[in-house]
Amino acid sequence: MTNNPQWNTDLSHMPEPHLLQTEEWASIKTQYGWRNIQKSWRDVNGKTVAMANILLKNIKIGPLRFKYNLMYIPRGPILDWNDVELRQRVLKDIILIAKENKSFLIKIDPEVIIGKGIPETNKAAPNTNGINFLNELKQQGWHYSQDQIQFKNTVWLDLSLTEDELLANMKQKTRYNIRLSGKKGVTISEGKPSDFTMLANMYAQTAIRDKFTIRSEKYYLKVWSHFYNQGKFTPLIAFYEDEPIAALMLFHFAGRAWYIHGMSRSIHRNKMASYLLQWEAIKVAKSKDCNRYDLWGAPFDLIESDPMRGVYRFKQGFAGETIRTIGAWDFPIKPLLHHLYIKVMPIILNIMRKIGNRKTRKKVTSNSDFS
Repeated sequence: MTNNPQWNTDLSHMPEPHLLQTEEWASIKTQYGWRNIQKSWRDVNGKTVAMANILLKNIKIGPLRFKYNLMYIPRGPILDWNDVELRQRVLKDIILIAKENKSFLIKIDPEVIIGKGIPETNKAAPNTNGINFLNELKQQGWHYSQDQIQFKNTVWLDLSLTEDELLANMKQKTRYNIRLSGKKGVTISEGKPSDFTMLANMYAQTAIRDKFTIRSEKYYLKVWSHFYNQGKFTPLIAFYEDEPIAALMLFHFAGRAWYIHGMSRSIHRNKMASYLLQWEAIKVAKSKDCNRYDLWGAPFDLIESDPMRGVYRFKQGFAGETIRTIGAWDFPIKPLLHHLYIKVMPIILNIMRKIGNRKTRKKVTSNSDFS
């Protein structure tokens, strides 16, 4: 594990600090085969102006183990991306660090906004600085990644508004379902570490039902426990007649909150617990002095046929703002290895997902009392 208590303090004073650049996130990743390098950049006055938790991992494809590493900076680097001179300095240094650490590929996915709202609607607003940066990346040899690890687009909710204002801005159906859930007897409580195994089981059931891939129970227990112990995580559980039926995992750091993991059982879905959970998460985030709530994920292309469209409509009901970012970009240090990686790795990942899905399905089946 990494152990730099000052890191989060410095990060919290940066523009747009992100959960995936915290000390805690790096600590978790180092337990799963990654090595972490913490890099800060300072101005002439010694003030920190950029930061990056740089993850390095040796990649193995079948019997082949690469001599070189994959470098990944999740939701980073963190800096003022409108500062052209600074961003050029940081990207240049990152390439040098990659070469020094025998990396064949650099992947970054900083939260650089290229626009807000849905394209070709009257609420769409392009971000010129983000678009200019995107063009710079292309000119400097970066490639839009075929492996988009994080969501490129998301929905942000402004928590500087009062609760009454937030409710008034929501779609009528969303407000109605929040109130209906309470009337139907759903209650929300904060969870504890003793609930985590039960919540992992519920998440596994959700993954099988809704056809998405998740990691092992051990992974989630580590993440949730670590962030909980550091005061950056609040699990919220919905109950009906004293029985848990849904949950939401709320992460919070430096004035921002993130809804990353959501789960529900197949029973009592007509109780609209997911709406009441989100409303409670909004209130909890406000109580922790968060000014933004990230609903974590929107369709990549914002089109009707996208598999996430239903989830996106649910999130839109809370009247958040759609945020479009540049997504993940790759810089190939070793072009031939990069070419091999992007050709072979999707096949390997697909096999791993199938194996993971079988394990998840087996786990759900073994917990047959958990419907």
